[in-house]
Amino acid sequence: MKIFLVGGALRDRLLARPVSDHDWLVVGATPEEMVARGYLPVGRDFPVFLHPETREEYALARTERKSAPGYRGFTVHASPDVTLEQDLARRDLTVNAIALPAECVGADGQFEPDPEKLADPFHGRRDLRDRVLRHVTDAFREDPVRILRVARFAARFDDFTVAPETMALMREMVAAGEVDALVPERVWQELSRGLMETRPSRMFDVLNDCGALAVLAPEVDAGAQRMRTIDTAAGLQASLAVRFACLMHDLDRHAALMEKTRDRWRVPVDIRELAEVVAREHGHIDRSGELDAALLVRLLERCDAFRKPARFAEALLACECVARSQPGAEDDAPYPQRARLLAVLATAAGVATDAVARQAQQAGAMGPQIGEAIHRARVDAVAASLPA
Repeated sequence: MKIFLVGGALRDRLLARPVSDHDWLVVGATPEEMVARGYLPVGRDFPVFLHPETREEYALARTERKSAPGYRGFTVHASPDVTLEQDLARRDLTVNAIALPAECVGADGQFEPDPEKLADPFHGRRDLRDRVLRHVTDAFREDPVRILRVARFAARFDDFTVAPETMALMREMVAAGEVDALVPERVWQELSRGLMETRPSRMFDVLNDCGALAVLAPEVDAGAQRMRTIDTAAGLQASLAVRFACLMHDLDRHAALMEKTRDRWRVPVDIRELAEVVAREHGHIDRSGELDAALLVRLLERCDAFRKPARFAEALLACECVARSQPGAEDDAPYPQRARLLAVLATAAGVATDAVARQAQQAGAMGPQIGEAIHRARVDAVAASLPA
């Protein structure tokens, strides 16, 4: 039995980037041997085990054979006779198909990738040096999720290019209908991770170039202004919800199109709701400096800002990203609407609504009349706070 460190940890260390976790590959062992050594089995589709102390994942070397359409259509063969090179050959990109013997890794997880000890049968180090994302073998075509992964890596490593032969292969996969077999949950998993990368626009550029975007989201084009918006959000370290809202911000006139995209990707409810608020209200938020107290309070009510002030703050950030990405706008251009509306919200939310409601009830108000009294009190408070 021999153990190797593989995948992202080596790639990131060779790129002088932080290493977040370790993936381990075990060659020459059976599941029974792993259990006998105290490893805990956790893999459903193929043998993966947790280390008895570190709880890091250790996977048995395996090969994969395509048996049905889609990313789940594989027959897995995990056996002690599967070699290191055979396992590396099934991986997606050359930069992820590098291995280092476990004895080169310290007990604290620190290591130096000694070139003399690295197993690199597919020249991943060369592609790291040349900043190229290249598929390992033609087996890449058997898993359509790899198209999404390449696009996501392009967003993370924004100075890398996709090898021409890899892009050609991805286009062939799209034309063959492989992308149609992807389930929504897996699409959202990869796209959401890509949106959180350094330059998310590159993910959509790659998906657009290979034709996958037209299948996954025909309603969303990779236009320059939309791409600038999501990159601006990334530059401001915005949350996933804000970045998704920036991606969808201009579909306010096409609610049905937005709904199709959200349903196709199975977007979580909280993220969907923020996108809806931004798409519907970003024009009003941009022009909020022209609104009087009554219209400002109505805007807050439509955004449900009194019940969900944190979401409203995220909506304002998304609107700021949209404004900053407009043609001719500067990246650090001020967006006074954000601070002004947060101040308006604080003023309106500071109204003692319980006291207002009691007073209205004592005057004979009921139901909606009480809500209107609270609305008027908030308008009065905002009006008093605004400059003459």
